[in-house]
Amino acid sequence: MKLQMHSIHFDADRKLVDFIQKRANKLETFYDRIIDGEVFMRLENGDSRENKIIEIKLNIPGNQLFAKEKCKSFEAAADEAVEALRRQLKKFKEKQKQIAS
Repeated sequence: MKLQMHSIHFDADRKLVDFIQKRANKLETFYDRIIDGEVFMRLENGDSRENKIIEIKLNIPGNQLFAKEKCKSFEAAADEAVEALRRQLKKFKEKQKQIAS
């Protein structure tokens, strides 16, 4: 799956980008018609240790899915965002099945 990566106010290293790509690729096992996606990695200013934000936007035929997570690390935020998208994809597929039947 083609993902555009955007790191805002910092430079993401290759390992982080590869990690997110690998996690997002697993979504294709749940729904194989994902067109593409965008990932925004952002550092939030503030005293909180949970200042790493990941937003993932997926384009699928006729719809767009979105997940935003905030955690102590980008890896944890990516895991949670991908899990949220997995649930959304499952719901989307269920709706498609109901419409088809």
